[in-house]
Formats: sequence, structure tokens, C-alpha cells
Amino acid sequence: MTARILVLTDAEDVTAARVAAVLTSRGAEVLLLDPGVVPGDAQVEMTAGGTGRVRRWLRLGGRDVDLDSLTCVWHRRPTAPVPPGVDDPQVRAHLAGEVKTYLDGVWRALGGRQVPAHRDVIDRADRKAFHLPIAVELGFAVPPTLITADPDRLLYFYDEHDGKIITKPLHRSPRGTAEAPMGRYTEPVSTRDLGYVAALRQAPMIVQAYVPKDVELRVTVVGAAVFAVEIHSQATRHTRYDWRRYDHQNTPMLVHALPDGVAGRCRALVERLGLNFGAIDLILTPEGEYVFLEINPNGQYDWLELATGLPITAAVVELLLTGSAGGPA
Repeated sequence: MTARILVLTDAEDVTAARVAAVLTSRGAEVLLLDPGVVPGDAQVEMTAGGTGRVRRWLRLGGRDVDLDSLTCVWHRRPTAPVPPGVDDPQVRAHLAGEVKTYLDGVWRALGGRQVPAHRDVIDRADRKAFHLPIAVELGFAVPPTLITADPDRLLYFYDEHDGKIITKPLHRSPRGTAEAPMGRYTEPVSTRDLGYVAALRQAPMIVQAYVPKDVELRVTVVGAAVFAVEIHSQATRHTRYDWRRYDHQNTPMLVHALPDGVAGRCRALVERLGLNFGAIDLILTPEGEYVFLEINPNGQYDWLELATGLPITAAVVELLLTGSAGGPA
């Protein structure tokens, strides 16, 4: 049976293009779709009732694709729908919500494999307030954590940890607009920041005790395979608090041998969250303790593969084709 794989991602996703090329070389039929072009340049339609048969298909570039023949859907980096020709922001937001609700329902109802999971499972797993308690249950060390909109509670937490605390966003994606994005990195809390603590009442924030780092780890779980890379973020001031500030020339990245117990907990976390792929961020302290920070259900990995040679792409290809992946433990 020929594998037929739909990849939902943006048009500039070079990682997806690389995986698609490998899949095609293996005999699979691959279609890359940016959901943001529905219903403009692409149409997703379905029929139900009457004949007693349900049919779903995609019309793109003069081609009709039977969605019910798919063996796998990869929710890679799908963009939000943008209804064409609508200027009013309220109307545009309403229509975009209608399109997203419809498409999510179509993808959810399809048979076959979903990577890393159905969209609703991905969204749930991405929430720190959901996955942090599960990490604790599985035995991960987790920094003392507070999520609050109470300024007094934050000040108490600050004093409790001698001012050595950090804040980070509850959601990883930038907010705001394309012209004025709103996003932030993990940052230490300074005494100057405390002067604005009253603003906390506007929305909850995640606050954690600062954990000293020997190295940071990005652990990519693909099926049963676990790939760990140590990121020497302390080698440069630029990445000391958040390696996502990226200073590749001065930040060594090396393959890391995870202890079996830690690797097992990483697999267990991905499984408990209903995923078959996940990117987990850990800290290895100077004392040798592994501390859990968060999981990204669809995190980037190609830059780790390029830096270390780990065969993560090969594992992703196997996951999309067969539902399993071998690789390092």
C-alpha cells in the first residue's frame, strides 16, 4: 500500500520540504498544504448523508485529493486561516475562526496516523499548566513554580527565593500583529521590574526559581527514539538565560548520553500527553541533576541534526511512514 501523507505547514518550512523529499524517495505520495490559504487558493470540502457515504477531499492547484485515502497527517507548522478579501478585522477574525473550526474537525475525523497527534491533543499538551503537573507525577525534578496574577504573591515568591527568580510567557508563540508582534524570552526578575509588579493583575504569569546550569538539553522524542543534545548556553552571556536567543558560533552543541531513567521519563511524558513526537527542554545542573522545564509538542529539530549529525530526520520519516521510529535511547 502506498503511503499518502499530508503535511500541514507554512510555505517556507525547509524542514518539512527536506522530510518530504526523503518520503518521496521512499515511494510515498506527499502533499504539503499551508492551511492559511484555505479557502483562498485551496478548498477543503466534504459530503455526508443522502448516499450514506462520507467523502472529504482537497482541491489544490487543479488537483483533487481524496483525504480519506491518507495514511498520515503531519501537523507540522500550520498557519492560521486568512479569509481573502476581508478588510474588517472583526469580520476577518470571525471568518478565520469558522475556517479553523471546520478544518480542525476535518483533520480530527480522518483515519490514519496523526503526527504528533490530533490538533486538540497538541494544543492541550502545549500548555504549561497542563504538562508541568504530569512531569512532576512522572518523577521529573521541576523548579519551584508559581503561576499567578497576584502582585503580592509574586513579591512573596521573590523574597522566598532571595530574588533569584525568572519569568517566562505562558504561551510560546508571539502575540500581537505582524506589524507589532508581542513576544518575550525567559528573563530574570530585577529590582527595577518589581516597580511594575501591579501590572501583573492584567494576566497570569509563570514564575520559577532560577536553576543554575551546567548545560541545557533539548531532548527530541520521536516514537520510542530519544535524541539528546547538550547546549552550552553558559558559554556566552547572550544565551545565559534563554538559549533561544541563538548564538550558534559561541554556543557549542554536542550529543548527550541521557541516563536511562531520564530517557524513560521523557518517553513516558510524550506518551502520557497523547503524542508521538515532542521536544523537551531540561537543565543539567552543576551538581548533575536533570531538571525539567517544558515540552514543545512540535519543536524544531533540524538545527540540532545539522550541529550533531543525529539522525532525527530519518526517525521522523519512519514515524510518518510506519508509526514507529528506532534510534538512540
